[in-house]
Amino acid sequence: MPKITIYQKPTCSTCREAIKLLNASGQDYTAVNYYERPFTKVQLKGLLKKAGLNARDILRTKDEIYKALGLAGKHLAEEELLNLMIKHPDLIQRPIVEKGEKVMLARPADTIKRLL
Repeated sequence: MPKITIYQKPTCSTCREAIKLLNASGQDYTAVNYYERPFTKVQLKGLLKKAGLNARDILRTKDEIYKALGLAGKHLAEEELLNLMIKHPDLIQRPIVEKGEKVMLARPADTIKRLL
């Protein structure tokens, strides 16, 4: 059985809820704080590909950095968005959960049950 990896920010309430669900499931998992161990561009692109998502799908539009960078009015290419997400991890929706070849954005947290 593939191991679960949850890419998260420990202070995020949705991430904490997802961790609770993982703990309750009894399944082995690894929690990665992507602020301490940042995504590489290749890694983030790979996760998005497995999830069938693009960078805009996981863009946090309500975060202050989104507003500060004026992203609402810009039409950026995928590569440009990925570069910004690597530089500013607050732009990435969370948690992202990986199990083998399956990846999902676990928002709301209970959607993680589809991987359990």
